Amino acid sequence: MNPELDRAAEIAAEYLDSLDQQKVRAEPDPELIRAKLHKELTDDGLPPLQVIEELADDARDGLLNSASGRFYGWVIGGGVPVSVAADWLTSAWDQNAAAYACSPTAAVIEDVIAEWLKDILGLPQHASYAFVTGCQMAHFTALAAARHKVLADQGWSAETQGLAGSPPIRVLVGEHHETLLRALRHLGIGTDAVVDVAMHDDGTMNVEALEAELKKNPDMPTIVSLAAGDLNRGAFDPIDAICDVSHAHNAWVHIDGAFGLWAAASPRYRHLVKGIEKADSWATDAHKWLNVPYDSGMAFVAHPEAHKTAMTIPAAYKIEVENTRDQIEWGPEWSRRARGIPLYAALRTLGRNGVAEIIERCCDLTRDLVTRLGGLDNVEVLSEPIINQGLVRFLDPNGDHDARTDAVIERINEDGEAWFGPTTWNGMRVMRISLSNFRTTTEDIDRTVKAVEAALQA
Repeated sequence: MNPELDRAAEIAAEYLDSLDQQKVRAEPDPELIRAKLHKELTDDGLPPLQVIEELADDARDGLLNSASGRFYGWVIGGGVPVSVAADWLTSAWDQNAAAYACSPTAAVIEDVIAEWLKDILGLPQHASYAFVTGCQMAHFTALAAARHKVLADQGWSAETQGLAGSPPIRVLVGEHHETLLRALRHLGIGTDAVVDVAMHDDGTMNVEALEAELKKNPDMPTIVSLAAGDLNRGAFDPIDAICDVSHAHNAWVHIDGAFGLWAAASPRYRHLVKGIEKADSWATDAHKWLNVPYDSGMAFVAHPEAHKTAMTIPAAYKIEVENTRDQIEWGPEWSRRARGIPLYAALRTLGRNGVAEIIERCCDLTRDLVTRLGGLDNVEVLSEPIINQGLVRFLDPNGDHDARTDAVIERINEDGEAWFGPTTWNGMRVMRISLSNFRTTTEDIDRTVKAVEAALQA
């Protein structure tokens, strides 16, 4: 018996059960957190149960309760219980999901859930895939395949020849996330390759402006990156039309759908991703809107040969098993966690309708929250929700709206009844509302509105 395992399970369950009563905040002083956690390393170690008890006590104040239904910062899900339980099994089984020979179960589970996800997200079944840490590495994986294809079309192999002396690649973007830029840096394409395409007032890419950019250098290797739900407003580029225009000019279309791609799972919101199946690659996260534990990103590629060529690696000790798929041939990691297991449990439990229900309920609650905040004095709604994102700011009688907005957000977060993230949008300091947690209820919205009202009156 391992009493530390039993106690850890008890502590974890107690933590999850307490989220509704807990404040949504963490101790902001790093020195206080260090004072608890910075222990002397002993020569002979300590009893495991003692370590678990002290770890739980010492770490508690430094945990941001982002799994709470009143956490609206960034885009963070909550971890449906069955996925958390499956994640515990994943740790206990301790499988290396590098190849089929390392763990047949882990490999087959990834095959199964990739098929399910392509169905749910409306992606072509022939698309290849990789399960990665998050959307950062999903971009890296998908864009590595794109780099291979657009250079191979010019007679150049990035994998064997490198990039020195290669034809330059351009990357045409509208609204985009910083992880896309970092992926381009990692891949040696560089951020100087990025060309901003003119956008409409709603933050979506102008198709005519894109076509004009494509025509400027018709033979240049080109990647077009689109937003399926941008981080601030949840806006969707016109995917269908852009795919047609881009492919007419031999460009690769990549979709950044970190959370917005999940709109495809909902009959009510599927229209937002019309034409999604026409793209060449897609990046998304399951630890956002599917609400599974972290370390769960996915890349899909419509050109399996380009994908595998960009990622494959030989190894003398590799064990070949006929009619199987080795994960190391498709993703950037070698040894890695069997991260598909929690997804398998979540998808089997939720089913198609359960996934759609999470998406639609989050969107409804976001709209309710933004509308009710807009009804408070000195609150300006800057962006009505398209899906689960909204923007507001807090108005100052003396005109310093930026300082007022930051001050109100700080008061809300200090109180801990709710938690929001600040950002700068269109030159203004704003409060971003992001709701992607299955735990959020109408009661959470009521409590949140009261918390914001109190912060405004303080």
